[in-house]
Amino acid sequence: MTAVTTLDTSTVGTASRGPRGLLWAMLRLHRWALWFWLLLVAVGAGALLWAYGPGVDAAWSEYRSLHCETNHPGLGCVSQGPAYTMYDTAVDIGAGILDLAPFLTAAWAGAALIGRELENGTAQLAWTQSVSPARWLAAKLAVPAALLTAGMLVLTLLHRLLWSADGPLRAAMGSRSWYQGTIFEANGTVGISYALLGLAVGVLAGLLQRRALPALGLAVVVLALLTTVLGTVRPYLWPLETLTNKHGYPAYIGMVVDEGALTSTGARVPDPICVDNTKCLAEHDIVGFYRDYHPSSHFWPLQLMETGIALALTALTVLIAFRLLKRRTGAAV
Repeated sequence: MTAVTTLDTSTVGTASRGPRGLLWAMLRLHRWALWFWLLLVAVGAGALLWAYGPGVDAAWSEYRSLHCETNHPGLGCVSQGPAYTMYDTAVDIGAGILDLAPFLTAAWAGAALIGRELENGTAQLAWTQSVSPARWLAAKLAVPAALLTAGMLVLTLLHRLLWSADGPLRAAMGSRSWYQGTIFEANGTVGISYALLGLAVGVLAGLLQRRALPALGLAVVVLALLTTVLGTVRPYLWPLETLTNKHGYPAYIGMVVDEGALTSTGARVPDPICVDNTKCLAEHDIVGFYRDYHPSSHFWPLQLMETGIALALTALTVLIAFRLLKRRTGAAV
């Protein structure tokens, strides 16, 4: 009797070993996507760390060795030498991964995370077990969202670290302004919010299409439209500042949104392109010029406004996804 009891206890203990449950099942089912994401983050992090350390040092040393920083550069001064090209490529890789991640997420979420499971019937099988549709969808959203946020946060912090170190080189080369699309998204919270929006859009596309390939296409197209619209309205998410000058356009000191000529009444009109022709200026009643712009101090207000809008769209998309799932599965949700 004792031997039987011991054997039964040992058997039960052996059977219950190891991770179990919905979370573990998800990680096992999508382990290749997880490994791909970890590899992508590792590549981006490695590229940014290399650019932050030896990359920027080599590019700056090359620039100085050719006497490009003086007022009388030597004949051999070529600002974009091999060292700078390698540095620039490393920065592009790190920033490019941050820029591409939302679209990869949308495609994967639409095709593999949701669409394929609905198409193959594995989702319906899970709902007949102990997993409700609502819990199933919550796990599909929460686990990737946590992994995405962690990876994007690491890359964003590394990009900001690089941005704080290569300022003199950027100024010397006249490259990488803070308001440029990829740089703007990689340097703050916008990139992370876009990744979460891509996840939500992909999940909703999968629920709508219930097939992998159509869901993939729909998710990428919708996310591209949303990010394009947000990028277009970005300059208008925070009040602009204006500079004026009587003898020509003010200098470029930030993100220029609008520019033109001023009449004697203060009205804004298109530039008649008179240049220095005083007679032409007088005929058009031009007394000065203006530029509406965002200075670098507007970086975080613009970031937070766009992030808020993207997160609001994410929340709305998630709500629609749950409502759609409830309508299709009825009281089971």
